[in-house]
Amino acid sequence: MTQYPVNLDVHPEVESFFDPETNTISHVVMDPNSKSCAVIDSVMDIDYAAGRITYDHSDEIIAYIRKYKLELEWLIETHVHADHLSAAPYIQSKLGGKIGIGDQITVVQETFGKVFNEGTEFQRDGSQFDQLFKDGDSYQIGEMTAFAIHTPGHTPACMVHVIGDATFVGDTLFMPDGGSARADFPGGDAGQLYDSIQKVLALPDEMRLFMCHDYGPEGRDIMWETTVAEEKAENIHVGQGKSREAFIKFREARDATLDVPHLILPSLQVNMRAGELPKTKDGKPVLKVPVNAI
Repeated sequence: MTQYPVNLDVHPEVESFFDPETNTISHVVMDPNSKSCAVIDSVMDIDYAAGRITYDHSDEIIAYIRKYKLELEWLIETHVHADHLSAAPYIQSKLGGKIGIGDQITVVQETFGKVFNEGTEFQRDGSQFDQLFKDGDSYQIGEMTAFAIHTPGHTPACMVHVIGDATFVGDTLFMPDGGSARADFPGGDAGQLYDSIQKVLALPDEMRLFMCHDYGPEGRDIMWETTVAEEKAENIHVGQGKSREAFIKFREARDATLDVPHLILPSLQVNMRAGELPKTKDGKPVLKVPVNAI
């Protein structure tokens, strides 16, 4: 990993927020030498059946940042999530900060712009976001230097973000007893996912890894922090040096049995717009339900 500026001497404080409706963990990452912080993978609440949007989960994050008088510099999306809606623009409207995502968001926008029959007014150049990260790009959170690693496989735009001795893996990995994310969405690829996971496992053994999701396998308590060493030794899908061929065979067979995420349709429409709801020509928020398209 010599091509990436790993610095284990920086130890950011991380406060995590679990959303039980989507099994998502959002993180506030704080610079120990300033009041600067970043929010990773925020959640907007939706009652899909009722068509109702609320902000209870993100309000908890806002309240925490205000309580400790932190300065929000970044709202990071590890990828275009298919199982929850981003609250990034809502939090940005309250606290400021820049919204960032991987530059391959354009591939996702092109793919799902067709699925949802978006018109020419929907820009497919990533311009809805404030920053598009390429592999190896760095950025500042106060005095901390963070950097992004391109980790496609779950989606084309997945990025892992490394901030000192803390790495935020998005859906690239789960806790060791949870394994890895599916790779069967449009643009996903099990072989690419394996290669991406190897990038993460090549980080130093003591690197802290923070998950975006946890489902409490076998009824255990929800967890979201582990280490590279623990993943290499114990991950049920890639641990103990599991081969690329074996992983692809397993991942593709398992993915064929999985249901479509409950919130995939609203999530994709909103998240490819950086968390903004699509609107009708007269400005009213609306969500589409394409039939037999996914």
